[in-house]
Amino acid sequence: MSTTEEFRRNSDNFCYRHPDRQSFVLCQRCMRTVCSECRTPAAVGVICPECMAQQRAAQTPAQKKAQRRWAARPMAIVSPDRPRMTLGIIAITGLVYIIGLIPGVGTLLSNLLAFNSVFLLPQAGVLQPWRLFTVALVHGGFFHVALNMLALWFMGRNLEPLLGRARFLTLYVIGTLGGSVAVALLAPGVWTVGASGAIFALFGALLVIGRHIGADIRAIAVIIGINFAWPFVVAGIQAIGTGDFAGSLAAVGVSWQAHLGGLATGAVVGLIYARTRAPRQRGLQIGLLVALCVVLVGLLAIPAVAYV
Repeated sequence: MSTTEEFRRNSDNFCYRHPDRQSFVLCQRCMRTVCSECRTPAAVGVICPECMAQQRAAQTPAQKKAQRRWAARPMAIVSPDRPRMTLGIIAITGLVYIIGLIPGVGTLLSNLLAFNSVFLLPQAGVLQPWRLFTVALVHGGFFHVALNMLALWFMGRNLEPLLGRARFLTLYVIGTLGGSVAVALLAPGVWTVGASGAIFALFGALLVIGRHIGADIRAIAVIIGINFAWPFVVAGIQAIGTGDFAGSLAAVGVSWQAHLGGLATGAVVGLIYARTRAPRQRGLQIGLLVALCVVLVGLLAIPAVAYV
């Protein structure tokens, strides 16, 4: 891993207009690094001030007239720093939860979207691979979805501006996949719901990226440790009277397997992001992410019955 001094000497890690501001977002036209103050949202990605000026200079008279016409109309002001992808994920997950409150619909949604490794076994007769991802949309109750979305908001508002919307969404989706794969391998045949795998993937990525840029990651590490250890502590306390730790852990109702899989997957994605920052490495970054997904899917070929 690169040292902090090496990171600081690499100008690609900082805004080209504000060398003291570190960023992971690139202008989609010139591929230079820009900070939150310098970037302007575009149809795809963001644009730096110089490219925006060139774009405006190249406009035809008709385009300029149309722009003035639309600019005169009242529009809502959206801050470029607003974590819109994070808010979008929260909105979709919240909508699914609200729809699930309709009598009879909640059970139907859980039956269609919740994850169980049985639906990945050809011998079971029913293959439903979408459950690897849709598990993040359904939750076990109000507090379950509220705590997950609160954690998503706290981390997303920091990670999304740092990574950009596309990379953030990629991290969330691959983290969900990693959590589901871990459940399939370590808890075959067990039903799971919730976005915990994706949330822990954000934890893992934040831990690695923070270490790479020289940030103090001790607080992050403590939070991760507390969240991961909590179900084991509760199960240990309950097992004092029964002597059945495994049964108590299962009774807690927390999928530590998804936490572990999401955390490990997020750490790998964070490492890929941190080590492929240069514009010339974009193809390598995409290739490594695809390779990671292939490895995760390949792990599902391991017979789940071997873990029963």
